[in-house]
Amino acid sequence: MTRVEFTAEAKVLMDELRSFHGPIMFHQSGGCCDGSAPMCFALDEFKVGANDVFLGNVDGAPFYMSASQFEYWKHTHLTLHVTPGRGASFSLEIPTGKRFLIKSRLFSHEEILELQPPLMGKQH
Repeated sequence: MTRVEFTAEAKVLMDELRSFHGPIMFHQSGGCCDGSAPMCFALDEFKVGANDVFLGNVDGAPFYMSASQFEYWKHTHLTLHVTPGRGASFSLEIPTGKRFLIKSRLFSHEEILELQPPLMGKQH
């Protein structure tokens, strides 16, 4: 059981961004300005802290969430998706006219039992 997955539309945009920026990563902080939008960065452009939770990889791209945000989302399965619009402040997809977003659903009791404990800090 994974904590985060991605849609085919998200993969297309990730591939487009990789062709220009190289390897990428995601971070979701729950900050004030962009809410809880997932932000895409060139790999190692964003400094992952000891209090960031590694949720897994989406098509090879590490996906992190701040520990405080994870407390709200720890019982949910996340799916990285794309929609038309302007991306978050510093996210790589801004010039594409698309933005990443998260769709979520609650894990079932059975799924929660299958989950591995989350990892803290840099995992890539």
